[in-house]
Amino acid sequence: MSVEIRVPQLPESVSDATLVAWRKQAGQPVSRDENLADLETDKVVLEVPAPISGVLREIKVQTGTSVKSGELLAVIEEGAAATTTTATTAKTATTATPRAGPAARRVIEENNLVPGSIAASAPGGRITKNDARAAAASAPATPAAAAVAAAAAVPAVPVPAIARAGRAEQRVPMTRLRARIAERLIQAQSTQALLTTFNEVDLTAVQELRARYKDSFEKKHGVKLGFMSFFVKASIEALKRFPVVNASVENNDIIYHEYFDIGVAVSTERGLMVPVLRDADAMSFADIESGIANYAARARTASITIEDLTGGTFSITNGGIFGSLMSTPIANAPQSAILGMHKIQQRPIVMNDQIVIRPMMYLAVTYDHRIIDGREAVQFLVTIKDCLEDPGRLLLGV
Repeated sequence: MSVEIRVPQLPESVSDATLVAWRKQAGQPVSRDENLADLETDKVVLEVPAPISGVLREIKVQTGTSVKSGELLAVIEEGAAATTTTATTAKTATTATPRAGPAARRVIEENNLVPGSIAASAPGGRITKNDARAAAASAPATPAAAAVAAAAAVPAVPVPAIARAGRAEQRVPMTRLRARIAERLIQAQSTQALLTTFNEVDLTAVQELRARYKDSFEKKHGVKLGFMSFFVKASIEALKRFPVVNASVENNDIIYHEYFDIGVAVSTERGLMVPVLRDADAMSFADIESGIANYAARARTASITIEDLTGGTFSITNGGIFGSLMSTPIANAPQSAILGMHKIQQRPIVMNDQIVIRPMMYLAVTYDHRIIDGREAVQFLVTIKDCLEDPGRLLLGV
């Protein structure tokens, strides 16, 4: 019996998807629930599981094609047998090949790596792009590569610039996520009057608090006590005092949100994602840390959902994990503001007429000047600074 494989029902906010990779080829055997293909939407990668076991008889849509919900992708012949060679090859690939995302697969293919020999670091034994790069860097050189290296060791004879090699170009289409990010950023800059204000915060008290309780916190809650929970809590306190920073613009109206859905930016191989902590004001420090860790793991293994990324009233992004000392983040429209965290750096400051060394961080808040005045933005940032320099304020609400 033949069974048609169709594009699954896409989320309501997604009109179409791009078929980025076939995980099986025509003539290969497939097992029930085995992933047949990867579909990339504006935000997430969806898998197309096999509803039955059999043989993939025919592929109807080629890689790179845009598809819609319900569109025919392929046909499986239930209970059919593939050729011995194909079946053996497929079985070996299925049992020996760990899962890898699109970016990781590209590195694997370009460097002729054997997926089964790569140490996977992501949950579920999934190979990340960094795993593949590490394997490529440690792999022995191929004969061709050795020849190139040997040639490179020979002193080069100057040649005219017109004969110089190595100026190849490669045209690669944007992924749907990257194109969507570009669209959103341009939209934000063209529809909002964005302005950024800066301050700096002394994180001595936060660091001491973390050092004092990090072991007992992790033992009790099963998650590490990071900096982000402090910044989320401090931001919520500041948003309560300055509600317009938690608002958004719709036509000529200002919509004040009486809830606090905080987006936390997560960097992945496919691009930046901003999953949302719903009702973050009702969450404990442990809830926030667990939520962020869960989102980060799911985002990096392409298992995050559209619902996780939808909405949000305010966002926080941390460029400091990459070494950024200062930046001007762009608001995640239709949100009206975003907080930028940066690298913690030991710097000399003056306290009580004495020069002391303190762990300092520059803070930035980018805001929509159409509805948020500079006075409100500056006081909002000062409130965050005060809460972080005296974390007791977060517990007492003062």
